Amino acid sequence: MDALLIAGLLIVLLAVFTVIRSVRIVPQARARNVERLGRYHSTLKPGLNFVIPYIDRVYPMIDLREQVVSFKPQPVITEDNLVVEIDTVLYFQVTDPRAAAYEIANYIQAVEQLTVTTLRNVVGSLDLEMTLTSRDTINSQLRGVLDEATGKWGIRVNRVEIKAIDPPKSIKEAMEKQMRAERDKRAAILNAEGQRQSQILTAEGDKQSAILRAEGDRSAAILKAEGQSQAIDEVFQAVHRNDPDPKLLAYQYLQVLPELAKGPNNTFWVIPSEVTSAIQGVSKAFTEALPQSSAVREAPRVNEAAAEERKQAEQAAADAVAEAAEADSLGGGPRQLSAPPAHLPGDDLLGTGTGAGTAVGAREEHHRNGS
Repeated sequence: MDALLIAGLLIVLLAVFTVIRSVRIVPQARARNVERLGRYHSTLKPGLNFVIPYIDRVYPMIDLREQVVSFKPQPVITEDNLVVEIDTVLYFQVTDPRAAAYEIANYIQAVEQLTVTTLRNVVGSLDLEMTLTSRDTINSQLRGVLDEATGKWGIRVNRVEIKAIDPPKSIKEAMEKQMRAERDKRAAILNAEGQRQSQILTAEGDKQSAILRAEGDRSAAILKAEGQSQAIDEVFQAVHRNDPDPKLLAYQYLQVLPELAKGPNNTFWVIPSEVTSAIQGVSKAFTEALPQSSAVREAPRVNEAAAEERKQAEQAAADAVAEAAEADSLGGGPRQLSAPPAHLPGDDLLGTGTGAGTAVGAREEHHRNGS
């Protein structure tokens, strides 16, 4: 009874294992090749698949997505016999899982070796400078050769990129020196062009400045000349309107003569002949009597009138004294004298009161004697 139970359990487990082996689930963008009795039978598609257990053999999955493979740097000789290290990157995609599994044993290694050989053929026809500057050309040539060679392997090469090109150290130093020299050359050229442009702009600025300065000086000279012309014209008109005396002109001429001798380079000075006549005119002007003004001419007339009045006052005082003496000789008593003459205007003008004072003193003396 136990033996039958154990046998039944073994049969159930075998059946379950057989069912499990007959079911295969393939993820998206994957593929699996199936061999039946050692011969290629089919390729499992993504999803649920059934196979015959113990008869069909299912191989590992093949990735159908685009893959990126970076190969290690490979030494390549250029046309000018320089060894450079070139590092490449390959972008490929499996399009036929059957060909990728049965046409080539290891398609990754095959693509790497094909890339190296193709790269050496392409770079071998280029010198170092063209190799460094023709990456697009190298990439396109590599892609064309690889795509054609890997087509029968069920692989499509999408892109081939050169990641790095490393020349020898001595070549790097020489290239750096050349690059530095080129940059120094460009810097010197740019500096020279800058200086040239600066000098041109400075010269143009000086030219414009000189032109503007000259125009300003010309305008100033014209305005100054016009001002001097107007001033001379005004002076000339004023002189002719006032009809100056020749003596005044001679004096002005003598005042201008010292200005002629103030120059620092005047070591020899010629005195014109007109100076003698000018000096004579000036001396004559200072020695001759000046014309009398109206006030001065009126002063003698006032003095004469004051003297005449003073003379009349003295005569009146003398007559009064004579009358007083005559009255005393006749024995008559004292009589009242007439009032003294009024204050004469000549006394105030001349500042003297001699006649009036004399008459008053005579009258006082007559009264003292009568008493």
